[in-house]
Order: sequence, then structure tokens, then C-alpha cells
Amino acid sequence: MVFSSNIFLIFFLPIFLICYFACPERWRNIVLLLFSVVFYAYGAPTFILLLLGSTILNFYLVKGLYNSDNLVHKKLFAGLAIAISLGLLAYFKYANFFVDNLNAVLGAFGLEPFTLAKVVLPIGISFFTFQSITYVVDTYRNVHKPMERLTDYMLYIIMFPQLIAGPIVRYCDIADEIRHREQNWPEILQGFYRFVIGLSKKVLIADVIGRQVDTLLAGDLMTMGTGTAWLSLIAYSMQIYFDFSGYSDMAIGLGKMMGFHFPENFDNPYNSASVSEFWRRWHITLGAFMRNYLYFPLGGSRCSKPRTYFNLWVVFLLSGLWHGASWCFVIWGAYHGFWLVLERIGLKKVYEKIGKVPSVIITFFIVVIGRAFSRIENISDSFTLISRLFSFDFQSFVPIQSPQFYVTLSLALVFSFIALFPFGKKLQDLVYYTDFSKMQHLVVWPVSILLFVFCLTALNAVGFSPFIYFRF
Repeated sequence: MVFSSNIFLIFFLPIFLICYFACPERWRNIVLLLFSVVFYAYGAPTFILLLLGSTILNFYLVKGLYNSDNLVHKKLFAGLAIAISLGLLAYFKYANFFVDNLNAVLGAFGLEPFTLAKVVLPIGISFFTFQSITYVVDTYRNVHKPMERLTDYMLYIIMFPQLIAGPIVRYCDIADEIRHREQNWPEILQGFYRFVIGLSKKVLIADVIGRQVDTLLAGDLMTMGTGTAWLSLIAYSMQIYFDFSGYSDMAIGLGKMMGFHFPENFDNPYNSASVSEFWRRWHITLGAFMRNYLYFPLGGSRCSKPRTYFNLWVVFLLSGLWHGASWCFVIWGAYHGFWLVLERIGLKKVYEKIGKVPSVIITFFIVVIGRAFSRIENISDSFTLISRLFSFDFQSFVPIQSPQFYVTLSLALVFSFIALFPFGKKLQDLVYYTDFSKMQHLVVWPVSILLFVFCLTALNAVGFSPFIYFRF
């Protein structure tokens, strides 16, 4: 099920909210859990038993970890719980990738290929795997004691707002809210406003741009003009930002309506003055996960410079592989790792000398060029597209015959960079983080309803499209 679909907006969400707020507070977690199971089963009915089974097993393994006084037993329980979570992820996400590469090697030596039935990727497996790992590791580190009730742990893993595409919520961040949370109408309303902002980002901006990006990249890349190549990648950069940040806004808004405070996942990433800063602002919860559970255990920046650079490369190679089981994503991770190491070596000093605005522009175009590897699935085609960026062939520009596309893309660029200016930052803080007064609610409420209706109208006209990060 997709947030930006009629079945969710017209049927699932209203029915859930009525049931949730109509029942006594002590039953609300059960209602949320049951609706979360239905939400996942609707989109992936064949995997719901796998999700429930692995969640139950993980709960009891961590319980054994916590109750044991023997360090060896603790490590055994923790290792087994992590191995099960990563094993499922490795099989479902990377089995096909491994077999394809194995067969390529076997074919080179004239050997028979290895056959494996095509493995279908369960929706959201990366996100609930990461949350399972945070639960195990945080318990092992004594950051927080584990849940006493199985249903509470299942709710943490399966809760539908952030189950499919994040944000990745650390167990210690919402453990207390699962047992008890305050709910009031001003916060419920602000959660609704945040949800509508995210829905508008997805339906009114990302989807409009995305339809034209598909058109731009459907042609022959070898003959694509420089202008068309840049337009396609800049447009895709806007699409993926508004698509994914829109999902995060919707998840955060839904959580707030129920009294949960999920972490922010984006902080104006295209305003970054370096690639390092970009990764502190883009998919913040994934960055925090990789930092806390991989980069720091490897030694982080506390090692020698060569080892620090190695740690950065490992983290970003694995981050690339997490985003997609293909060599394009591995190259994409290596590409970003290269720039991070270069900034550590001395590029950051150059940025400091040339100033904020030139650094933001350079960083933006570095990120845009890298999008070729995450958008194009074939390595040679990715390099072809990048070569067309610098072919200086301005005779082959094919304009999109859609004024709506250019207006929407322009708005997306304005919204992406408006926080660079003081008035834009104040406006953004007002919309996202202000506790509205009664008078402000009287203004914002009808605007939100109007945007909600616009989104429904757009969905009825062209249908919904899946979120880009569903495939990760």
C-alpha cells in the first residue's frame, strides 16, 4: 500500500484514525499493530509471515541476551539475532546479484551457469532489518533495556508510517513513547499539516517531474544533447529529493498524529557546501545508522589518516550496495567516498576560501553527476550519460513540451535552495516547526485541506506512482 494512493487516503487512513482514537488509550497500540499488519500484507501478502516470524524470533533472542549474565552467551545471542536479520537481507536483496556475477565468471571459463529461482525483494526489508539491528546492538550496549511485551516490539518494527521507507528509527528514541505518549489536538493537527506537505511534495512535485524524467531518459543516450543530459539529471535530483523527503514528511506527520516523534530525515541537503555536509543532511537516519553501527566500530576518525580514509570508503561502498544490488550503486558509493576522502585531504580548505555560495553550487553539481549511477541501471549507459554532460553538443536539445514540467521544476529548485537565505529559513521553520496559535490554525487548516484535495484530484487524473526508495 502506498501513502499517495486513493485506497490509503480515502479508505485505510480514515478508518484507522477513527478506530485508533475511538478506542481506549490502553488498546491503541494493538489497533496500530493490527492496522500495520494489514498495511504490509496488502502490498506484500507472501512476506507478512516472514516479517512476523523474524520479528518474534528476534524479540526472544534479545530477551535471552538481556537476561544472561554470561558475556559469551550475550555475544552468542546478539550475533545470532544480527546474523538472522542480515541473512534475510542478504538472501532476498543480493542473491540474484551474486548469482548473476557468479554466472558471468563461470561463463568466462566456459562452465555451466548456476541456476536459482528469481528472488523477489520484500518491500521495506532494508528498513526493518536496520531497526532490528539497532534494537539488538542498543540492548547489548545497555543503551536501553529491551521491551517486556512482544506486541510492543512488533509495533516498533512493523509500525506502518515508517515501515517501508523510513526514517530509520533507533529503538532508544521511541521506546518510552511506545509504552506511554501524550496526545493533544494541536499536535495532531500539526501532524496532519506535515503529512499534507509530504503528500504535496510527492504528488504535486516529484511525480510531475518524474514522468518527464522517464521521457527524457527513454531515448538514445548516445545522441543526447548536453542540455538534455543536464536537464534530465537535475530534474531527477529534484524528483528523488521531493519523493523521498515527501515520504519522510508523511511518516513523521502520521507519527506525530499518534504521539510519536520520529527523527528528521532531511535538512535542506542541496544547501550543503561540501559532500560531507550533504551526507549529514540527506537521509539523516541512514547516515546516523552507518556512523553508529559501522563507521565508529571500524575506528571512525580516531585512527591514522590512511585508516580513516579506508573506513570512509568501506562505509560508502556498503552504503552504495545497500541502495541497490548492482555495480552501478557500488560505483555510486565509491564516487561519494572519493569526494569525502578528497575533502579530508584538502578540498574543504578550497571550499572555505571560495565561500559558501560557490561551494554549494559545486557540491550540488557533484551530487547531480553522481545521480547517473543511481538512476541508470547499466554501467556503460551511466558513463554514456555522464559523457554527454560534457560533450558540449547543444544542437541536439529536445525540449519537453510541457509548461507544467518547467514550472514545477522551477518551484522545486526554489524550494530546495530557499533556506540559503534568512527569510527562506524563517519561512521553512515557521511551516515545519512552529507550534501554531489558534488563529494560525484557522489559516493553515483550510490551506491543508485544499492541498489535500488537489493531491486527490491529481491522483484521480494520473494515478499513483511508487516511492523511489521502495526499491531500496
